Amino acid sequence: MPELIGIDHIYLTVADLQRSEPFYDVVMPLLGFRKNEFEIAGDRHVQYFNRHFGYVLRPARSARAHDPYSPGLHHLCFRVESAAHVEEAARTLRAGDIAVTDAALYPEYAPDYVACFFDDPDGIRLEITNYRLERRERHDHWQVPNS
Repeated sequence: MPELIGIDHIYLTVADLQRSEPFYDVVMPLLGFRKNEFEIAGDRHVQYFNRHFGYVLRPARSARAHDPYSPGLHHLCFRVESAAHVEEAARTLRAGDIAVTDAALYPEYAPDYVACFFDDPDGIRLEITNYRLERRERHDHWQVPNS
């Protein structure tokens, strides 16, 4: 089996594209994403993309509210290089009028886990965290058993 090397794209269904698009138009460029749009089966899709993956908004077909504790997506976490970059991302989002928590250390997750959190208009929890030592070691020593 070939190794999966990353996530190519993430699709989010949104209750109101006209409400969600302005939010993501602020957030995603601040995080280094570009934007385009396309249609599939007559539905407008808005795609934000960087060098690594796409993040696509599409209209929902039902009116149920997002519940992070029912089956499905709980939250989505983006990764930046360092704790300082998490702090910078939080400041940048706040300057863009996005309600975001301060970057903070969460030792209950990992000794070097720094993150900030914010919600999109549908209540989907978004997180930005640092590239932690555990993840780096896993990446760099994957071929070594039990790493």
